[in-house]
Amino acid sequence: MLPGMVKNRPVTLLAAGHACVDVYQGAVAALVPYFMSERAYTYAAAAGIVLAASLLSSVVQPLFGALTDRWAMPWLLPVSTLAGGVGIALCGVTQQYALTLVFVALSGIGVAAYHPEAARVARMASGGSNTAMGWFSLGGNVGFAAAPLMVSAVVAPWGLGSSPLLVVPAVAGTLLCVAALRSMTPSQVDAKAHRAAAGRDDWRSFGRLTGAIMFRSVVFIGLSAFVSLYTSQRVGGGEAVGTVALFVLYLGGAIGTVAGGRLADRYGRLRVVQWSYLVTVAAVAGVVFVPGPSIFLFVALSSACLYVPFSLHITLGQDYLPRHLGTASGVTLGLTVSVGGLASPVIGAIADGTSLRTALMPLVVLPAFGWLLIRTLREPAGLSDPCVKVDA
Repeated sequence: MLPGMVKNRPVTLLAAGHACVDVYQGAVAALVPYFMSERAYTYAAAAGIVLAASLLSSVVQPLFGALTDRWAMPWLLPVSTLAGGVGIALCGVTQQYALTLVFVALSGIGVAAYHPEAARVARMASGGSNTAMGWFSLGGNVGFAAAPLMVSAVVAPWGLGSSPLLVVPAVAGTLLCVAALRSMTPSQVDAKAHRAAAGRDDWRSFGRLTGAIMFRSVVFIGLSAFVSLYTSQRVGGGEAVGTVALFVLYLGGAIGTVAGGRLADRYGRLRVVQWSYLVTVAAVAGVVFVPGPSIFLFVALSSACLYVPFSLHITLGQDYLPRHLGTASGVTLGLTVSVGGLASPVIGAIADGTSLRTALMPLVVLPAFGWLLIRTLREPAGLSDPCVKVDA
């Protein structure tokens, strides 16, 4: 697998650049405790910062996707990467809440602008390889998971005033994006060349796929928000046990992302996606109901199953909308994620009124609803432009 990635230099560079961008998606939540301790922000003020970043980085993505469908914007990759980092770098140097929101919003817009065009370019560079797209997606997962470590290493010793140092990944990511674009042929970057050879859009199938991804998003973000606390309640051991559970969740996701591409190249995308949704039902049920340390096994299995279809969602969406690759990427990568984020307060409210276990129970059946939406979908034609076929 790795030799193939080295051989496909553009995808390797894009995957590394993806990690540098998505580190800023996770950085906002990691900065919240420092905002509250150093600036005495209320929970509402802190929530406003997270909301500004998440809504802009998710909801605005389809808009940028629509723009990249009309015009090829490869230059957007390095520019948006730098914008994402500059926003986070500046948010700690001002004491004014309004300016902090502006800088966080700038970072969110940068993240939003990056993903649709990056997913389109990565698809062209991958030549339709599910394995290559799995590695591209993994880059983002690694960056997101590394964000708390980066923030802690920089801000914990020196405070929020050291936030300009957080721009370093953005500078590296900008250089990686430029290198990736220079290593590609013009036909791999040009959106018009692909649209000329593309088939018809299947909006109905894309809509059903989008619905399934929304169910998946609610499950994963719900687990991400509460698995640490729930595991410590079930197993004991306090915060240390909860941290281990969260690490297992992220690790399982990384493994699932890479495995999904390999399995799809062998067995077909839709079959792998459908089975992953079904197995997720049993895995999440294990997290909620099985007592004792075995909960860690089910956390890992749940995360892996939820992430097996992650990159496949992107390529399926692109193939259902071959004339609107940017829109498909913006929806599958961005808009659906925001739905999961909006569901988290509902889970928290149910937990406050009943128990955390009761609040997590609905997560068991949601993947089954996703499976019902996609069980009769047909495999789209796929990436068919011969000019973009490369080794992966």
